[in-house]
Amino acid sequence: MDETDIHLRIAPELRFFLPSGRRHDDWQQAPVDGTSSLGHVVESLGIPLTEVGPMTVGGSGVGPSYQPRPGDAVDVAPVPRPQPLAEEPRFLLDVHLGTLARRLRLLGIDTAYHNDMDDPSLVVQANAERRVLLTQDRGLLRRRALWLGAYVRGTKAESQLEDLLDRFAPPLRPWTRCTSCNGELTQVAKSEVAPSLPDGTRRGYDAYGRCRECGQVYWRGAHSGHLEEIVQSCLDRRTHLSSSELG
Repeated sequence: MDETDIHLRIAPELRFFLPSGRRHDDWQQAPVDGTSSLGHVVESLGIPLTEVGPMTVGGSGVGPSYQPRPGDAVDVAPVPRPQPLAEEPRFLLDVHLGTLARRLRLLGIDTAYHNDMDDPSLVVQANAERRVLLTQDRGLLRRRALWLGAYVRGTKAESQLEDLLDRFAPPLRPWTRCTSCNGELTQVAKSEVAPSLPDGTRRGYDAYGRCRECGQVYWRGAHSGHLEEIVQSCLDRRTHLSSSELG
């Protein structure tokens, strides 16, 4: 190893952020310029600091502001899972994660989403409402003004949802939020919504919910089978993980 540089041992869970040609290397090498912090060095390798957990130099914990010295050997671990937060997690998703947003709402997780909001506006809303900003845009996660963000792993909604549930372990309250606007659902008498229902629905179903925000009416209709599968799969996964932790 070149003792004029620093050397970083990147945890396997973080190596997919590295350039493809370097993902199989146990150690990464970076120059020391006398001014850059350790956090800056890690980000220069392509790893957002939102994904980084404990870092150690010579067995001692250091933070992102640590000033690395030539010859330092740094261990970089991923953020722990589940990631501890001071309050129950609330999320804000960027424009590319609309399907994930609907599935999180289906599970009763407080999830804000807009299909026309630019990056600065996302940061403003995330900070103002203390929401975790979820994205696959590394540049967005590197914005210094952002209070907390997370990179969403996976290319399909199924794997993305599993990743988020594993990382933050939010309480699941299925069928309690509007999948369209995130408003809370309240039970409503059939007689109150009957005039707006299709004839077949009115004859076939008796239990209804209505969004407090947008007024949309919900019922366990013909298309709920797939949604039921999503909900049950997530509940089963949560039960299995809880049993594994106890064991």
